[in-house]
Amino acid sequence: MAKKTFLPNKEGARMLWLSNFAGNLEKYAAKYSITDEEVKDMKACAVFYKFWVDYANQVGNFYSQVITYKELMRGGMPHTTASPVTPAPPDISSFPDPVAPGIFARASSIGLRIKKNRKYTSGDGVELALEGPEKVIPNLNEITPKIDVVTGNGGHPTIIWKKGRMHGLDIYADRGDGKWIFLGTDVNPNYTDIAPLPLPDHSAYWKYRCMYRYKDETVGQWSSEVGIAVTG
Repeated sequence: MAKKTFLPNKEGARMLWLSNFAGNLEKYAAKYSITDEEVKDMKACAVFYKFWVDYANQVGNFYSQVITYKELMRGGMPHTTASPVTPAPPDISSFPDPVAPGIFARASSIGLRIKKNRKYTSGDGVELALEGPEKVIPNLNEITPKIDVVTGNGGHPTIIWKKGRMHGLDIYADRGDGKWIFLGTDVNPNYTDIAPLPLPDHSAYWKYRCMYRYKDETVGQWSSEVGIAVTG
C-alpha cells in the first residue's frame, strides 16, 4: 500500500529522512523559492533531532541495564559473590543548538510547497525523498532476529543484533545449567550482559537466544542459539 505522506512513520526513519531533506534542500532553494532562513532552520533541526533520538535510545539501553543490574544485585548469581558492573548513564555533556518546536510540521510544509510548484519534477522529489515509497510491512509471525555474541566490556558478552523495523529485542540466557532466564528487553543495539563473571581461574559457557518485540508484544520466531566462553 502506498504511503499517504512522504514522511516516514518510524522515528529512526524520520531522523534519516530529515537529514537527507536538510542536506539537499539548499541545492533546490532558488528553484522552489526556499528562503535562506528555512534552509538554515532545516539543517539545525536535522542536527537537533538526531541528537535527541540517539540520546533517547541510549537512555533506553541504560534503563534495561539498570533493571538487569537491580535484579542481579537482589537475587545474586550462583557460584559467585562478585558484583556485576554498575551501569553508566549516557553522556550528555553537550547539547545541539535549540530549534523551535514543530520540526516536522515545518519540514512537511516546505516539502508540500515544493511538490505543488509547477517546476517540480519526480527526479527532484526522489533526491529530497518526497515521492513516498511503498510501505513494506514485515510478517510479524515469521520475523526472526539474527544475533551474534562477542567478548565485550571487561570480558562481558555483548549481543550483536539489528533493530530494523522492530521496537526491541527480548534477550534470554542459559548460564550452563540448561535453564533459560530472561535478561531484559534491549531497545538500542547492542546489548552487554553485565552479569558477574565466573570466579577467578574458572570458566563457563553462556548461551543466548532472542525474540523481537513489536510495540508491546513479543513477535516472530526464536533466533538461533549463540554461545561464548566466559572466564573470571
